[in-house]
Amino acid sequence: MVTDRIIHFNRVVGAVPYKGQVLNQLAAFWFENTADIVPNHMLEVPDPNVMVSRHLRRIPVQLVVRGYLTGVTPTSLWYSYERGERVIYGIRFPEGLNKNDALLRPVITPILRTGPGITGEMISAQAVLERGLVSPEVYDAMGKTALKLFDRGSEVASEAGLIMVDALYEFGVDEGGALMLINELHTPDAARFWRANSYASRKAARQQPEHLDNEFIYLWYNQQGYDGEGKPPAIPDDITYQATVRYIEAFEYLTGQDFQPAPYPATRRIEKAVRPYAKATSRRKK
Repeated sequence: MVTDRIIHFNRVVGAVPYKGQVLNQLAAFWFENTADIVPNHMLEVPDPNVMVSRHLRRIPVQLVVRGYLTGVTPTSLWYSYERGERVIYGIRFPEGLNKNDALLRPVITPILRTGPGITGEMISAQAVLERGLVSPEVYDAMGKTALKLFDRGSEVASEAGLIMVDALYEFGVDEGGALMLINELHTPDAARFWRANSYASRKAARQQPEHLDNEFIYLWYNQQGYDGEGKPPAIPDDITYQATVRYIEAFEYLTGQDFQPAPYPATRRIEKAVRPYAKATSRRKK
C-alpha cells in the first residue's frame, strides 16, 4: 500500500493528497514499460494505492544514477560539494562546478539501506565490494541495469518536456538468484524531474528549475531552516496544494494519460482490495 505521507529527515512531516495513488500507478506504468530491460516484482494492481508484489530477498544497496550536481538532502551531490568535498561516493568531481550543472556523464552513487523509511548511508562502490554487501558480479549487473533504466526514463521524460535529473533503483533476487527490480521506479519520490523549458533560464538567474517531484517539499523545509531537529513546521495548505499539482502533472506528462482521482477516504476501498490477498496468505500459513 502506498500512502500520501511525506517523510523527511526520517520522520513523517505531513501528507500530500493523491501522492500515494500517483506513486503506485506511475510505478506500475514504468514496471510495464521497462520489463524488457529487467524483470520486476509487480504482480497485480488491485487498487490505485495498492500493488501486489512477489516476495524477494532485498539487496541492501540502492543505486542512484545522477546526471546533475544538485539536491538539498544529505545524500545529494550538491549537499557535499557545496561543503567543499570533491570526492563523493568515491567519485572525484572537478573544481568550479555550480549547483544544477549537468555532469559530463551520469554517475552511479550507491546508498546502503539502513531501514524502511530511513535515509541511507552514503558509500562508495569500492566499500560495497570490500564489505561483501553484494558480489562483484551482481553489483556489475545492477550498475549496467540502472544505467539502461536511466536512459529509458530520460528518453520518455525528454519527450514529455521534462529532464530526469537523477533516479533511485532498488533490487532484489528471487529463489534462483535472478536480479529483479523492486519498490518504486521513476516516480516523483524516486527521481527528480525538472521542466526542461525552465532549466536554462532559471539556471542563468541562479534560480531553481521548476520541480515535479518531492524536492519541492524538501526545498520548502530548507527555506524554513529546518534541519531535522525538533518538531517540523507544518506544511501550509498552499504548499500542499502545489505539491499535489506537481505530483499529478508528473504522472500525466510521463504517462500521457489523464489522472483519475480515486475516491477518498481511501481506507475502506484499500481494505476491500487487499482482503482476498490477506485471506490467501492466511490459508498458506495454515
